[in-house]
Amino acid sequence: MYKIPARTLFMGKRLIYVPECHSTNDLAVQILDQSAAHEGTVVITDRQLQGRGQRGNSWISADFLNLTLSVVLRPTFLRVADQFFLNIVASLGVHDTVRQLITDPAVFVKWPNDVIVGTRKISGILIENQIQGGRIQASVVGIGLNVNQIDFGIPTATSLALQRGREFENASVFEILMECLEGRYLQLRRGDLDALRRDYLGALYWRGERRRFAAADREFWGIITGVDQFGHLQIDSDGAISAYGMQEIRYLD
Repeated sequence: MYKIPARTLFMGKRLIYVPECHSTNDLAVQILDQSAAHEGTVVITDRQLQGRGQRGNSWISADFLNLTLSVVLRPTFLRVADQFFLNIVASLGVHDTVRQLITDPAVFVKWPNDVIVGTRKISGILIENQIQGGRIQASVVGIGLNVNQIDFGIPTATSLALQRGREFENASVFEILMECLEGRYLQLRRGDLDALRRDYLGALYWRGERRRFAAADREFWGIITGVDQFGHLQIDSDGAISAYGMQEIRYLD
């Protein structure tokens, strides 16, 4: 059973556990619409039936083996133009968690906010914002983290258990995740944007490497140089730097 984290200020202090649901993000949004959910409220389940991921994909997770949860945030201090920092906070929070648990230096953030070990995906994140008056009134940060699942049926996924060769206690992983997320979110609250951006770029998969991409109807070689202020991926191709949105670029290797 999941417990309220002992070492956080607000993250996970209000914990809503449901044995089964279609999507923790959908349930968290419903709670937001129906009540004044406190910042740091977490909706968590052991059996998510219709989890959603980026680009309209599904997030498939074996029952009881992994973490599937959503966190409610109220970043009213954040301008809409700066909303990509929520992606940075969430992905770094998961990145920090994975690094702490498997002590593997090859943990990266694959733009915009997937977390991978080597080349295999260990976590997916989906953020949904409620905007009013140029500010973000509330955010729901959905996180799927593969903990004890061994068989995925595809070669591109991994888990903490696969990486370490042993099982983990989901409740303990949850507590560490809450601590890491809160630490990164407090950085954002304090306005430590340069530090967040530096750490994000330091963890960014393929940054500085010449790799193959696809955009529109062409394939090309390029080097990821960074992310612009709107969260677009910047790629240098033969000396020309272009910025791409999520639906505009694909990794090919």
